[in-house]
Amino acid sequence: MRYVYMALIATFVAIIVLFKFQNLETVTVTLLGASATISVSVLVLLIYVLGALTGGSLMALMRSWVHGATRRP
Repeated sequence: MRYVYMALIATFVAIIVLFKFQNLETVTVTLLGASATISVSVLVLLIYVLGALTGGSLMALMRSWVHGATRRP
């Protein structure tokens, strides 16, 4: 089973490296007058990480609201 996990990790890393090299073009992102020029692959990675962080935070907040709403006085 250990070799299966190692093969899965190697496949995942290979896909990420392939994605990185196929998306070397740069884009300019502008927000509130500030702009940054970054590669597409870095932009996708940043969006993924920000989505994971905010999504996890939102789920924790919703759980606490539901817990507070269903708690008996």
